[in-house]
Amino acid sequence: MKPPFVVGIAGGSGSGKSTVAQGILRGIAPVRAGHLAHDRYYRDLSHLPAEERGRQNFDHPDALETDLLVEHLDRLRSGLTVLPPRYDFTSHCRLDGDQSVEPAPVLVVEGVLILADPELRDRIDLRIFVDTDADIRLARRLRRDVNERGRSTGAVLRQYEQTVRPMHLAFVEPSRRHAHVILPEGGFNHAGMEMLVGSIRSRVGRG
Repeated sequence: MKPPFVVGIAGGSGSGKSTVAQGILRGIAPVRAGHLAHDRYYRDLSHLPAEERGRQNFDHPDALETDLLVEHLDRLRSGLTVLPPRYDFTSHCRLDGDQSVEPAPVLVVEGVLILADPELRDRIDLRIFVDTDADIRLARRLRRDVNERGRSTGAVLRQYEQTVRPMHLAFVEPSRRHAHVILPEGGFNHAGMEMLVGSIRSRVGRG
């Protein structure tokens, strides 16, 4: 079986990576594609007291088990099925995996830090960085964490000031230099999305 064409989508928290990923998956249909999210690979913190879990720096590369994602990518590239972990952002613990990912002609990988890790970056054929203004990213993150993860506005803003912004400047923003494509406005950049979809389809023989 031919190895999958791996598309990586990076960018700051709230930049719109998932929207871009879903747009690509829809756009290349009926080409089969798999999808892996780096944030499913956060390390399990069940060994820590509940109050201590929330004080961890979740925005540093060490918070993620990137080695496992690399291993899963290698297995998929070898034609094997993988079972990614499932992460609960409320308890900061891993749950049992619930959905396997099978080998496919295209594999979409998304995550804030996927271009910051050399081992992971080297396995990505098309590297995309979603470029969205910081105020928009913060507003989206605030809305998501309050509405979907039950966090207070104050807690979200404290985390943004203490870890999200510093780690973005230290790791995420520098990683954009490794991108093949910078996509301003993410999924709202219709011309850019059309070009990406067309390029991917042509690479897998469905142009």
